[in-house]
Amino acid sequence: MQRWCAGWVKPSLFFAYLCTMKVESAGTKDARLLFYGFSAVVLISLWAALLTEWYFLAAAPVLLLLVYFTIVDFRQIFFILLACIPLSTEIYLPNGFGTDLPDEALMIGLAGVYLLYLFRHGQVLDVRFFRHPITLLLLLHLSWILVATILSAQFVVSFKFLLAKTWYVLTFFFLAGLLLRREEDMQRMCWYMLIPLVFTVVVVLVRHSAYGFSFESVYRVLHPFYRNHVTYAAIMAVFVPFLWFIMLWYKPFSIKWLILSSGLLVLLVGIQLAYTRAAYAAIIIAAGAYFVIRWRLTRLAILASVLVVLSLVAFLAVDNRYLDFAPNYERTITHKDFGNLLEATFQMEDISTMERVYRWIAGAYMSKEKPLSGFGPGNFYSFYPGYTVTSFRTYVSHNPDQSGIHSYYLMILVEQGYIGLAIFLLLLFYAIIRSERIYHQSQQPRRQHMVMIAALLLVVISILQTINDLIETDKIGPFFFMALALLVNTDLQNQAEASNATHE
Repeated sequence: MQRWCAGWVKPSLFFAYLCTMKVESAGTKDARLLFYGFSAVVLISLWAALLTEWYFLAAAPVLLLLVYFTIVDFRQIFFILLACIPLSTEIYLPNGFGTDLPDEALMIGLAGVYLLYLFRHGQVLDVRFFRHPITLLLLLHLSWILVATILSAQFVVSFKFLLAKTWYVLTFFFLAGLLLRREEDMQRMCWYMLIPLVFTVVVVLVRHSAYGFSFESVYRVLHPFYRNHVTYAAIMAVFVPFLWFIMLWYKPFSIKWLILSSGLLVLLVGIQLAYTRAAYAAIIIAAGAYFVIRWRLTRLAILASVLVVLSLVAFLAVDNRYLDFAPNYERTITHKDFGNLLEATFQMEDISTMERVYRWIAGAYMSKEKPLSGFGPGNFYSFYPGYTVTSFRTYVSHNPDQSGIHSYYLMILVEQGYIGLAIFLLLLFYAIIRSERIYHQSQQPRRQHMVMIAALLLVVISILQTINDLIETDKIGPFFFMALALLVNTDLQNQAEASNATHE
């Protein structure tokens, strides 16, 4: 650990030198004072860490640098945050707390920066952004989470959920709406995220190759970047449409085009070898959604999807017909071969599928108990054991990982009630439907690409959420809110151009 602390000296002093380069208006003397002052901070923090054995003190210079860059240009910190998303790791803290480092710390800091910026420069911000229907629906969604938190069965748990949701929205919707407006911003975002994402995928693939790319071994090679293969496959699936359209902005077979196309190939290989059924389905449906939006069939597609889901629920609910699909406890096991897993899925003998059904049934009964406001955000795990049906129990029903219900829509229903679910679905459906209109109103091809990126991000995430709950995670949640912000910005740009054309 002492060697690790000492290792901070050279890079910290190097960054201190870079800091002096960022001082635009300061004279040579001021720049030198800044460099020497920061050097003193580095040395003092390192000696303090060694003498007290509180080694976290060695990170003080890094924190100071982040504060400095935030003051000078918080845009750079935002893009650094984007680069950290694929690299972040989950850290468990005492008393049941946990966080994702370094990105969650950056989120919280940038959320605070945005509030300060809003307080200082609120009068010059575009008020239309705050009045846009997508923004109002998102704020309504957040407001109902507040109501559900106040009425929660476990207030502290729900309050922590509300805080996390708030800094996600502040950072990746409102701040992103301020920073992601131009094509150049989208390109920069792509490069900042692509390189670290491909790095993590390559690391996982190299590790996975040592096990022959077997389905059983995929869980062993994901640490420290990903909790499980679902999150790993999901972030790749979400980034595929983003990368595909950004590629179109570069000349074919140019250096940057080749890098992007190589990155896309790596992601597709990674998705294939992640063995995640939801990611496969999301990519296929997203390809179809592209044509649905272009052919103006979005409303019809959403209506058909809702009718199918409601019909399935009604079929299973009548006369408790769902009990006919109860699994055989002895035969519902973990499968070590992906082919066997797919076969077992159709035969209702796959343990991961049937464990989901086990929790979904519990969630359905919980929704009857508290239909309006639910049990409170974050409270599914604490209460669902009392609502389970034992005939659907599996070998992993004791839930050692303390995981959730594995369906974001059901999670909202259980924790925020029918009103919360209705608000979220209204936000999601409206954003996707509105994206079709924004796409066809956009005159520039690149702007159409930006809209399609946002729309397909929402489609991919909505498919993944059917059998997972990922929007509250740092790997997927940012894409959801940034897609909404991108739609709002593009819509406002189209409206401004149409207004100017009318007045000319």
